[in-house]
Amino acid sequence: MNNQPLTPKKSINLPNVISYVLVFLSIFLFIWFVATRRTSDFKLYLITDNYGELIWNGFVNTIWISIVALLGSVIIGFIFYLFSITKDKYVGAYLRAFTSVFTEIIYGTPLLVMVVISAFVIGPAFGIFSRNITGLLGLIIYISPYMKNVFQAAFSSVGNDQYMAMDLFGFTPYQRYRYIIIPQVIRILMPPMMNNFSLIIKGSALLYVLSFNELYYSIVIAQSKTFAFVEGYLLMWGLYLLITIPLSQLTKLLERKWSL
Repeated sequence: MNNQPLTPKKSINLPNVISYVLVFLSIFLFIWFVATRRTSDFKLYLITDNYGELIWNGFVNTIWISIVALLGSVIIGFIFYLFSITKDKYVGAYLRAFTSVFTEIIYGTPLLVMVVISAFVIGPAFGIFSRNITGLLGLIIYISPYMKNVFQAAFSSVGNDQYMAMDLFGFTPYQRYRYIIIPQVIRILMPPMMNNFSLIIKGSALLYVLSFNELYYSIVIAQSKTFAFVEGYLLMWGLYLLITIPLSQLTKLLERKWSL
């Protein structure tokens, strides 16, 4: 007979979900009320057929370029993390120094400056003249050191005593990573990684200076044609929240899943 206590299953708290939805709906209704009271001619040109397709394309482009930048920064950030823990006496020392200096340079560089330098200096130096590609490269370069720190914090959560315990019980490499290392690393990795993803999404608006058709650029173009400046920024705000709020909730869902 199994006398182990049963662990209650975690379920969705429906009243909390409804409360969150009502709060967000109330905020958006309040913003709409303030905007409509501000002017009697509240322009809706931004969401008509004339500019709806332009804004939709910018919205989609913001999502895909943010995903590509996230994947690229995760890969480069993990490589930098491996550089930072290399134990080789000579090559390892150079790689650690390179990672440290590169990180300090990025920390001291504004994202806008990094995007412009990538587009007009680094890209052309290597024969890349597409501003879309070089702008994306600037985002990836800028976020990579932050991703390196995320990996460093996540893997440092697995202490030496846990490795000793795994050796004592004869865990295979698969068992080590599946049951001990990955669950702990994921729990620590996901929140800051998703925060960095949110930073990428918001930072992608700086690609506007390169005339990249992302959300900010598309709405600014529509504003210049309709003069609906207040409505444009409200729409932009709502669309960015439409991306970042579900992302935040997805992060919490993944945390609960991996904590089981």
